[in-house]
Amino acid sequence: MDISRFHAAFFEESRENLDAMEAGLLALESGTADGETIHVVFRAAHSIKGGAATFGFTAITQLTHQLETLLDEARGGGRRLDAAAIGALLVAVDALRGLLAAAEHRDAIDEPALARAHAGLERMLGRAAAGPGKSAAPTGDAGPGRWRIGFTPAPTLFTSGNDPLRILRELAGHGELDVACLDARLPAFAEMDPFEAYLAWDLMLPGTVPRKAIEDAFAWVEDECELAIEAVPETSALAPPPAGTAGNVVAFDRGGDARAARGDADGSIRVAVAKVDALINLVGELVITQAMLRQRSAQLDPVANEALLAGLEQLDRNTRDLQEAVMGVRMLPVEFAFSRFPRMVRDLAARLDKKVRLRTHGEGTELDKGVIEKIVDPLVHLVRNAIDHGLESPQQRREAGKDETGTLTLSAAHQGGHIVIEISDDGRGLDRDKILAKAAERGLAVPDNPSDAQVWDLVFHPGFSTADRLTDLSGRGVGMDVVRKNIAALGGQVEIRSRKGAGTTVSIRLPLTLAILDGMLVSVGGEVFILPLNAVVESLQPASGDVRTIAGEARLLRVREDYLPLVDLAAQFGLPGGRGGAALAVVVESDGSRLALEVDDLLGQQQVVVKNLEANYRRVRGISGATILGDGRVALIVDAAGLAQAQRLQAA
Repeated sequence: MDISRFHAAFFEESRENLDAMEAGLLALESGTADGETIHVVFRAAHSIKGGAATFGFTAITQLTHQLETLLDEARGGGRRLDAAAIGALLVAVDALRGLLAAAEHRDAIDEPALARAHAGLERMLGRAAAGPGKSAAPTGDAGPGRWRIGFTPAPTLFTSGNDPLRILRELAGHGELDVACLDARLPAFAEMDPFEAYLAWDLMLPGTVPRKAIEDAFAWVEDECELAIEAVPETSALAPPPAGTAGNVVAFDRGGDARAARGDADGSIRVAVAKVDALINLVGELVITQAMLRQRSAQLDPVANEALLAGLEQLDRNTRDLQEAVMGVRMLPVEFAFSRFPRMVRDLAARLDKKVRLRTHGEGTELDKGVIEKIVDPLVHLVRNAIDHGLESPQQRREAGKDETGTLTLSAAHQGGHIVIEISDDGRGLDRDKILAKAAERGLAVPDNPSDAQVWDLVFHPGFSTADRLTDLSGRGVGMDVVRKNIAALGGQVEIRSRKGAGTTVSIRLPLTLAILDGMLVSVGGEVFILPLNAVVESLQPASGDVRTIAGEARLLRVREDYLPLVDLAAQFGLPGGRGGAALAVVVESDGSRLALEVDDLLGQQQVVVKNLEANYRRVRGISGATILGDGRVALIVDAAGLAQAQRLQAA
């Protein structure tokens, strides 16, 4: 059998186990772990080791063998996991990530990183560096004779993908293994249940094998089998272990009812993202078709076609429910983004000699998978900024009368059809005077008597920073323009709140999904365009005197006390009917800039399914995507952020 087809599942499950190990180790270090945490970490390591051994990934097997040896001493009470031991374990976790990536992509192994991981674990185990994968000599917990092992798998052991032969191969690696296969429970052929397991094994191993090694071989199937381990004299004959054996017998039998209950509770399956995306695309097509039917049915006689119209109305409700259900498949808890920060905060705090307490709220808040993947980089930058330049050193905090341990808070919450993610610290806060001085030095335009929000907005200018010393980690303000640009590309907004000496909060507002858009339909030059509703500020019908032309070309629209750039969408996209004066104007805001878009008519609001125009046609300046309307026509979605950026470049 070609087992390489199972590699993808192994790599995915191993990465999940590494995440569980890292989270558990950080909890142990911070003192927030419970008594089960060390066992969770050990089982995760043992699962990776077993899978790696099955697929022949020797380097992974050797490193996890060392790692679980240290963990086994800790879970047995023979070792306390101090900061140094947890540090060595975390280095090993990093090395395992590298080994998994190398095995998955068939790249070369990072030998220096692997050697550091082995050396760190060897130091913690208190033995001379004997080379990767060499274990200590067996300890004398075995009896003077042999080990007899009775092993009866439950049906769930096979249905969960475990292979008893893998366990036998692992046991055979410790010494000469005698195996007897028992079928005493085998019924008549007509009474056989294809989902039942009728076979059992009676095994013998030399007494020099550590009992712990035997228990470890069965550790990941102990809930799915009946297991008895007994020390017997060398002269004992090979026979099934007696029922009810006491003393050295260890039994792991949770019973059929418990196993069935556990199987019923495990109601998840793994599905490739491509399949989910294909399903969402098909539902999008169904929504478009349903919208077409609704538009055509509006012309029917409601009396003569009462039954048909009632059926179409029911189809409308069912389609809407189906759309929401399918979109929920791509929704993931924001914990998938937050989970990487405990380790990063720990390492940065140690590197900068600071004390940082990380708190998270709303990890269960759900967000589209695509949005989560694209928001991680901005969050990483903001967290680094907060630790490097936001939080003071322990001495500075003591002098300011604060707790020497700074607090960094990540929170997420739903607000309407959006999610708001906030990164807060209780550090020194932004310095208003310093920012204004830096803006004057760079010649940036600043309004008279600017508000705090206007001052904080200055840090989003490219290259803006007030840091006295820039580091390789961050600079408060350095790269903030990229943060805002990336968030704007997701249809989101970012703002800063700060108080000197009390801390800073960066608030990010994002749409829940990128696949569906709430839009305003407008008519321009006989075509229909979609304006993202979250970018629309207001619509108005300007008077002729409100439009001004400067430098012979640029046009400005007066909106109360402000003058905004006026963009003729018909001229922008080469459509007939461009005007010298605006009939209707829609004010949009993106990336902190406002501009007015000249349109012919407002057609209403509608939720539309977003189609990727670049993948199906080509990139069009000022257009972010497309959709299909109920009458079958294609409508382009206006890129408000792109138009705003073009206006800024033109003004510069």
